[in-house]
Amino acid sequence: MSIKIICDRIIITMKTKKIIILLGDIIILYLSLAITLTIRYREFDFNIFQNHFIPFSVIYLFWIITFYIHNLYELDIAKNNIKFSIALVRTIIIGGIISIVFFYLVPGFIIDSITPKTNLFLNIVIFVVLFYGWRYLFNLIAGSLKPGAGVAIIGYNPQAIELAKELIKNPQLGYKLKLIIKNNESIDKTDLPEIKITQGFKNLRETLQQEKIAIAIVTPEVYKSQDLIQNLFECIKYKIDFVNLPEFYENVTQKVPLTAINEVWFIENISQEQKQSYETFKRIFDFIFGFLILIISLPFWPIIALIIKLESRGNVFYTQTRIGQSGKPFVMIKFRSMKNDAEKDGPKMTTEKDNRITKFGKFMRKSRLDEVPQLWNIIKGEMSFIGPRAERPEFHQELREHIPFYQERYLIKPGLSGWAQIKYGYGSSIDDNFEKVQYDLYYIKNRSFIFDVSIILKTINIILRGGGR
Repeated sequence: MSIKIICDRIIITMKTKKIIILLGDIIILYLSLAITLTIRYREFDFNIFQNHFIPFSVIYLFWIITFYIHNLYELDIAKNNIKFSIALVRTIIIGGIISIVFFYLVPGFIIDSITPKTNLFLNIVIFVVLFYGWRYLFNLIAGSLKPGAGVAIIGYNPQAIELAKELIKNPQLGYKLKLIIKNNESIDKTDLPEIKITQGFKNLRETLQQEKIAIAIVTPEVYKSQDLIQNLFECIKYKIDFVNLPEFYENVTQKVPLTAINEVWFIENISQEQKQSYETFKRIFDFIFGFLILIISLPFWPIIALIIKLESRGNVFYTQTRIGQSGKPFVMIKFRSMKNDAEKDGPKMTTEKDNRITKFGKFMRKSRLDEVPQLWNIIKGEMSFIGPRAERPEFHQELREHIPFYQERYLIKPGLSGWAQIKYGYGSSIDDNFEKVQYDLYYIKNRSFIFDVSIILKTINIILRGGGR
């Protein structure tokens, strides 16, 4: 079986689980409505259900969008832990507020034949109980939705250990790591105390069969041994699927392993020709929505400008040279969020508790208000709504020297938000930027309109949580 088929199957499995979650949520929504109406009217009447169907379907649509924004369809948080519970409570509160606004403040949408004031609160209570029960049950059984998915990692490198930790941390992905087979490398077993680690490839077939391995993930170094390749080939007839580590790592972590790829990876995976229609549509989208949002936001600019001037001396706007598509510099414009003399000692990366940022500047950064003037850069075609972060030339040179393929993130336009910003946040060190480049390359490879919409929705979640910097 080819590596592509195996990786496609991995993607399908993960997507199938997300579809199951979505369908389950929809069933629970309408089941809660049916139970609500049965309790309210002491019997189930289809005509009454039909009268409630359309208005409640509208708020349910907003609920589903809210769930998505808060990452409740991401498998990496589909676990019965505090992070999942907090996200769940937050979405239910927001969903309830949306429902109240819809039924109470938008009377034109209310159908005269229903009485939402009583039914709405009863529906929310019943839904909360059913929804939490359904999600809790799904999270318990999610790891068993792919039976026989015993996994072994053959070979050892930093990505192998990172992948191992990811699989252990997320059993709901359905892959049970049972074994790591190393050659002559040293491994700190305290990092993976619960995983069996063996050395040597002599009895590879027997070892994989004994541990009931269904998928063997092979590191690039392993392919350098002709004898080992022969051993792997002999294992195929025993229904063991082999997949290279970079492909598996990418599909599970949603980032590209920088140290496990080379120039050939870009030739095989990055095709600008296939993305031409998407890029054309994206440019039209950027121009239209950039212009509309700019016009809508203009009345608030004088207020923002006044607060900036009252808090600290200096210009309202802050212009800065950034690196754009194909390495071409451009001048980016923002509302000033730092003190006027913030860079008197030279350029510095922004840190988490940066004392150069003003009080109002902190608010603007968390709400992304400081980036509103960049809509002009989007309209001009220098930026996009979604893309890698545009870096400063001073930092670009240093990062380029230390991070492999850093320059390739400029194959596309930089963006206001992006996959790296969503998954990792802002980077203030070389190590941070190393991680971010891996997410940037994943986006460049997989970019699409649906992916962009997903990032926009997740950006809204970050803004609502005040997660900007």
